[in-house]
Amino acid sequence: MGIASTPHHPGGFVVIQPLRHKRCSACRRGPLSLLVFEDGAPRCLDCADLGHLVLVPRGDTALTRRSREESGLSAVVVRFNRRKGRYERQGVLVEEAALARAEERCLADAEARRRRRARDARRRTVEDERFAAAFAAEILRLFPGCPAERARATAAHASVRGSGRVGRSAAGRALSESAVISAVVAGVRHADTPYDQLLMNGVPRNEARRRITPAVEDVLRAWRRTAESGG
Repeated sequence: MGIASTPHHPGGFVVIQPLRHKRCSACRRGPLSLLVFEDGAPRCLDCADLGHLVLVPRGDTALTRRSREESGLSAVVVRFNRRKGRYERQGVLVEEAALARAEERCLADAEARRRRRARDARRRTVEDERFAAAFAAEILRLFPGCPAERARATAAHASVRGSGRVGRSAAGRALSESAVISAVVAGVRHADTPYDQLLMNGVPRNEARRRITPAVEDVLRAWRRTAESGG
């Protein structure tokens, strides 16, 4: 019998991965890893005129779809799941040349996606650099006595994308004065006071902040002076 009597699936012929060892009723080859039923009898793929097809395992939706689009003949591969009591799809059989063309199309898409990701990454880098520069400029406007390198470092730290720091908040993105001051205070707290050491020694956070508040205020007071006044 040819493929004409092979059972049909809405998307093509059905090929079965048998759970038990079976032999082809025509050529007696076996056990078969894949078979079709014709008139209730198992046939190997060669006897069913499907032996030239290659398997595309399930999992890659784009490759499966494109392989079937490219292939003049295709078959759905299923296996019975005893626990669920139903046949489940395992992949599709397509012509080898069709698979090659589909793989080329998917690789082209992957390259396009890679290039798009690279462009997006470059765009985000430029945006982040511009924002950090604007944030640093706002720090220097509010604290003209702050060293320029320190302002840039504070801005860069506060504005790291995805960090959740104040520079990435809505207020930070708007360069609000409160957000900029919060970033400067946080930087001073960690760099110019024994705050971190107090925390490591077990001092509660609120108490540690209370202890170092005068030191933070001294630094901010000095930085608020203009460069001309020697701040």
